[in-house]
Amino acid sequence: MRGKSTLKPEVVGITAHGIWILVRGVEYFASFSDFPWFKNATVAAIYSVNEPHPGHIYWPHLDVDLHIDSLKNPAAFPLVAKPSSAKTTKKRSA
Repeated sequence: MRGKSTLKPEVVGITAHGIWILVRGVEYFASFSDFPWFKNATVAAIYSVNEPHPGHIYWPHLDVDLHIDSLKNPAAFPLVAKPSSAKTTKKRSA
């Protein structure tokens, strides 16, 4: 009988071009051009990530909720809104 997964998503790297995220043993790259709300976020906010539902990852300090499919194929999930310069952060529809 299977139990609840104890693997949590983890940001494993931040580069000048984007962030690397490990989710359920698979590493994904989220470029700042495809996921612009991460570009000016603090390191602490980027590293604070969880998986509230299977296949969805969430950054509570940024209020960003992404489906794994949007990391696999960002072109299939065009941005609905651009991040604002204000404190509020817009989300990608996924």
